[in-house]
Amino acid sequence: MIVPGSKSITNRALIAAGLAYGSSELSGALHSDDTRYMAAALNALGVDVESDEANSAFRVTGGAGTFTAPEADLFVGNSGTTMRFLTAALPLGRGRYRIDGVPRMRLRPIAPLIAALNDLGAHVRSEAGSGCPPVVVDAAGLCGGQTRMAGDLSSQYFSALLLAAPYARDGVVIDVGGDLVSKPYLPMTAAVMAAFGVTADIDTVSWRRLGVRPGQQYTGRAFSIEPDASNASYFFAAAAVTGGRVRVNGLGQGSTQGDLRFVDVLAKMGARVEIAKEYTEVRGPVNGDLRGIDVDMGAISDTAQTLAAIAPFASGPTTIWGVAHARLKETDRVTALATELRRLGQVVDEFPDGLQITPRPVQPADIDTYDDHRMAMSFAVAALRAPGIRLRDPSCVAKTFPEYFDVLDAVTP
Repeated sequence: MIVPGSKSITNRALIAAGLAYGSSELSGALHSDDTRYMAAALNALGVDVESDEANSAFRVTGGAGTFTAPEADLFVGNSGTTMRFLTAALPLGRGRYRIDGVPRMRLRPIAPLIAALNDLGAHVRSEAGSGCPPVVVDAAGLCGGQTRMAGDLSSQYFSALLLAAPYARDGVVIDVGGDLVSKPYLPMTAAVMAAFGVTADIDTVSWRRLGVRPGQQYTGRAFSIEPDASNASYFFAAAAVTGGRVRVNGLGQGSTQGDLRFVDVLAKMGARVEIAKEYTEVRGPVNGDLRGIDVDMGAISDTAQTLAAIAPFASGPTTIWGVAHARLKETDRVTALATELRRLGQVVDEFPDGLQITPRPVQPADIDTYDDHRMAMSFAVAALRAPGIRLRDPSCVAKTFPEYFDVLDAVTP
């Protein structure tokens, strides 16, 4: 089967192409709410982005390191990557810009990124003084230099700074305070930057310092985007929980996406996994019986919901930890999981950075999705095994995978 392109890579590539010298064509790109918000915002800033949804492509004429619009009022829905990546890039323009989102976005912190940008010579503020969007930027270029951010809230802050850093006059050095969450997203960011001609320096041993040396720039190019590993996790989990087999083409050993490691979690639960050069395949146990596990999901937290949704079908408790930062996503994902799993009759112990799920017979229930695409997609997998699970507002999957239910129907009995 084919899974649509990676949202994370698509939005990173749109930023790089939007700031590049010359034109780019992004093939295999995802067209979803999140990427449409990014494309629309870049267009409003004066970057020419042509969307070709029929061919899963974007064509971008880069702004050569800046934005030509003297002002813009941008709306990004509930897209965290769009909000954070643009907030870091906007100081490269010349003018006043405002960026806002849905009510939930106004509760998602962005103060660490704002403070770091101001350390680097930008003029950025939270409009309401809450440390959350809306964000207002008085842009006049970015001086650069050195800053420090805590690593425990979101790796997207660091990716955002890295993506904008090539156009900082003095380069950028970022010191990381404490442990850095979702580490695999930083090498992904660096790989996209490298594809467009910029080298990011990332200490992948200690994860204490990141940076971009001055004097670099993105160059437009043809760029192919691999399938979304986070979205592939639902189909891998479907195979595991139903005793079936799923092979996702185009997602294999060379993937830059850390969320592909979710298949290792399934292997520990009893699934058979093969990661080849050009594909990844998961075969579930013949009887669909999985083992409960104890696992740190901090590096691949976007797949924690996938694991939680199949935990009721394991032979023993499943403990998920290391995901305190998931409370700051589209919803408080830890509490949302605990609430909906209890609705299904499961015994759930919630703690600050995760939860433990002790399986019980699954009861039919209507599941709230909290306008969170991953809640909807995860519990749809649980419904494959347990009749009577119904999703409220399943359309929220449009955020990253509009065709999700059609694809799920096509690959399951």
